[in-house]
Amino acid sequence: MFSLSLSVMCASPALSDLSDLSRLYQTEFVRSARAVGVLWAVCTLCFAVIQVVILVQPAWIGTSDSPQPGGTLGLFQVCLDSGWPVPECRGGLSSLSPLPSFQSVAVLVCVSLWAVWTSVVCLCLFRFCSAATVYKICAWLQLSAGFCLALACVLFPDSWDNPEMKSLCGNTAGSFSLGRCSVHWAYILAILGILDYATLATLAFVLANRQDALLPPDTQEGERGREGHYCPLLLE
Repeated sequence: MFSLSLSVMCASPALSDLSDLSRLYQTEFVRSARAVGVLWAVCTLCFAVIQVVILVQPAWIGTSDSPQPGGTLGLFQVCLDSGWPVPECRGGLSSLSPLPSFQSVAVLVCVSLWAVWTSVVCLCLFRFCSAATVYKICAWLQLSAGFCLALACVLFPDSWDNPEMKSLCGNTAGSFSLGRCSVHWAYILAILGILDYATLATLAFVLANRQDALLPPDTQEGERGREGHYCPLLLE
């Protein structure tokens, strides 16, 4: 009996040290997860703003260096260089009508824009719902945004056979042929945006799994049992 009591007394400090170490590890785990989560939210908001620029700027296609008058083209506008400092542009967002040949591309970019801004609005759900649930919702929205943007980037070169492109890039312009034009920064930014969406969505899934790992085992089982009532605001 005495030896058993002695062994328990000797084991108690070890168990206490192990508990303190586990608590310290969990604290550092939470801090790192929060820091990465804040970075992810800032990047999501920044690219949501960039997505607006991609949609509205007439800089998807532009003329290469040539003696002929140049210009640029976007989904809503065609801008031709003139003698004035400001180029002469046709079309615009004021009419809410994209160029006829780029309507499908513009719709896909708008859907992508809606999805990413919805994920930004969903950041407010952190006050009411489980962090893991919010991360997963945002991840699926960002994946949807990336898919729509990727589809728009694939369809855009197939739409180059149109009067606007020929007036800007010459008669040699056609589907997947730029003529005397070249790809400009807005289209390149849209392609990079696909990679950005994939990265943000992957990071959101990782953060969601880390949030689940922070819960005690009994809490995780309870949350799985109440999965249908995990975020009451989404059920209203």
